[in-house]
Amino acid sequence: MDTKHIRAFLVLAEELHFGRAAERLHMTQPPLSRLIRGLESDMSAQLFERSTRSVRLTPAGQALVEPARDILMSHRLADSAVQAAGKGEVGHLRLGFTGIATHKLIGRLLKLVRGTHPGIHLSLQSASFGMPAIDNVADGSVDLVFGYWPFVPQSVDTRVVAQESLVVAMHSEHALAGRESVSMSELEGEEFITVPPNPGSTTIERLYELSQAAGFNPTVIQVAPDTWTILSLVGAEIGCSVTVASVPKNASFPNIAFVPLKDPKGPFPLLMAWRRDDVSPALAEVLRLAEQLFPAAVP
Repeated sequence: MDTKHIRAFLVLAEELHFGRAAERLHMTQPPLSRLIRGLESDMSAQLFERSTRSVRLTPAGQALVEPARDILMSHRLADSAVQAAGKGEVGHLRLGFTGIATHKLIGRLLKLVRGTHPGIHLSLQSASFGMPAIDNVADGSVDLVFGYWPFVPQSVDTRVVAQESLVVAMHSEHALAGRESVSMSELEGEEFITVPPNPGSTTIERLYELSQAAGFNPTVIQVAPDTWTILSLVGAEIGCSVTVASVPKNASFPNIAFVPLKDPKGPFPLLMAWRRDDVSPALAEVLRLAEQLFPAAVP
């Protein structure tokens, strides 16, 4: 039994006339009769009572009408789902992001995707550090991720979403809190709070590069697991921390001042990354929407 048999059965059940049913199905009566006999054979039941004057549904035929309509509707829905998936209108993507700095960006992208492609479901995965996040893309456990990386695997493509700069988070009563900007040399002797040493961590690498260029090694008084914890400690006057300028734009932090840090190397990119060989139509659509939402950023 296939949809051709089901469609023929339903049209004949509505018309109760082989001639009119055949006309609606754009065929002659003999092929229609063969379809109905084939369906009756598959079902091991007579579905119609036929005479030279009339055609009537048998009790078995009457029982088949609603299930047959359900089968036909399910087939149409399945066909629509497949066509929509091929166009990137439906699908499931695993979206990764790193840290507070990407929260509003992720929110804007989700709003756009849900508004224009409600059939695409995005599941969110947060990572504290950039390199594990990019590794998740490379090994296929995440489809798209936002973060900061000085290098990425060859199997991964990237696009610049925004340009970032550094700020120093310090308690609002710190002597430098009211400054428009601060140089690293002015931070000699300060005690810093950082995330754990991690390959590819942009903020830690810049902290050490800038402090050593200024002639000193930073004093790290505390290591914390993530930016939220670090800033809680800064607010408690435990020390200072170097972070990205978008952090205070994504959340409110009482008792903390964010002072721009002079950086000779200039801004660095916030990237979105995905597997180069990923041919998912849904991913292609989300990348297209992200390109509209975040025009190419240049330093």
